[in-house]
Amino acid sequence: MDKLLDRFLRYVKVETTAVDETTDYPSSKGQLELGKMLVAEMEEIGLVNVSVDKWGIVMGTVPGRVKTAPTVALLSHMDTSPEASGKNVKPVIHKNYNGKDIVLPGNKKKVIVTDENPELVALKGKTIITSDGTTLLGADDKAGIAVIMTAADEIIKNKNIKNGPIRVVFTCDEEVGRGCDKVDIRNINATCAYTLDGEDEGGLENETFSADLATVTITGVNIHPGLATGKMVNAIRLAGLFLERIPWHIMAPETTSGKEPFMHPYIIEGGVPEVKIKILLRSFHTPDLKEQAKILKAAAQSLMTEFPKANVKVAVKKQYRNMLEHLSKEPRAVALAEKAYKAAGVTPKFQSIRGGTDGSRLSEMGLPTPNMSVGMHNFHSELEFACLEQMQSAVKTLLELAKLWGKEKAKRK
Repeated sequence: MDKLLDRFLRYVKVETTAVDETTDYPSSKGQLELGKMLVAEMEEIGLVNVSVDKWGIVMGTVPGRVKTAPTVALLSHMDTSPEASGKNVKPVIHKNYNGKDIVLPGNKKKVIVTDENPELVALKGKTIITSDGTTLLGADDKAGIAVIMTAADEIIKNKNIKNGPIRVVFTCDEEVGRGCDKVDIRNINATCAYTLDGEDEGGLENETFSADLATVTITGVNIHPGLATGKMVNAIRLAGLFLERIPWHIMAPETTSGKEPFMHPYIIEGGVPEVKIKILLRSFHTPDLKEQAKILKAAAQSLMTEFPKANVKVAVKKQYRNMLEHLSKEPRAVALAEKAYKAAGVTPKFQSIRGGTDGSRLSEMGLPTPNMSVGMHNFHSELEFACLEQMQSAVKTLLELAKLWGKEKAKRK
């Protein structure tokens, strides 16, 4: 675990915050810096065909010892969420965690409260890693990177592991929805893949939301307020009315759970002449997205009927689709992951993600990719933490997974 911890601590100290408001890829220079570090380390431990392309995507191969075995891939992303600062991360190690609330030393107003984090109960006595409270930690997804690198190192060193070729791929800008924009699955050339980007321990996520993004543009009529009588159409007021006309009481993130769908307005910007609202459309049942779009368009039409001088447009952009629809193309992907967990002494927990992963896009692109856990918690916030023992458990699971795939036969093309 010492090597695993050392890797993780080094990775989180590199600022790799993704930037949404840019067309650059990767969106931040820190991702390139971490990529160079990983390339050097991959070459040092013995991966072959190590490269970093012009987009900052890092790739290398753990050599296979079984020539007839299929090639599989392991992926994590190098960027961290822009929802909290990732600059000057100061990781704090809490050895033999006492089971109580964790007060973060850099900002004592930031407290990881046990009542709000019931998973902490099972982690008493283990090693917890947090930030100092002034930044996020970056376990999402540098825990995944550390787990993959440690597993790759062990597989190469341990000649008793009879594995097929394993592609290691580290992507950029997952946190701003562009993680697979520059990925070519032909270069990965694998039977299936696994993203190491999940919470807790034993999680096997084989189902995600399907997702679209709706942009509602409300155009009003602007004029000096002193002369506005009977002339002004305030787009800000119409935006409020529009939001009231979509079913937020029953179809919002804050009022739904499990497999219930939702529509989530998350950005509103503009002024009297024009307002834009971005709304996430989410459902495990892909056809529901069209119904959600119809609800938005009906609200837009009703608003224009009431305010004929206004114009309300609803534009819908496809984002990703439920990975479950595509994993059936390679049933071994999930079946062998389940067996690997059990072989590592971990009870697998099938989970449906109320969100998406790079695996959603990759599966849709033709590379079946379920998601596996790496022991990260409370990501995207200063209260983020990781459990070292759960990360080590993920390493053991990957070793078992390598052995299992080493016993399989590659399909003839």
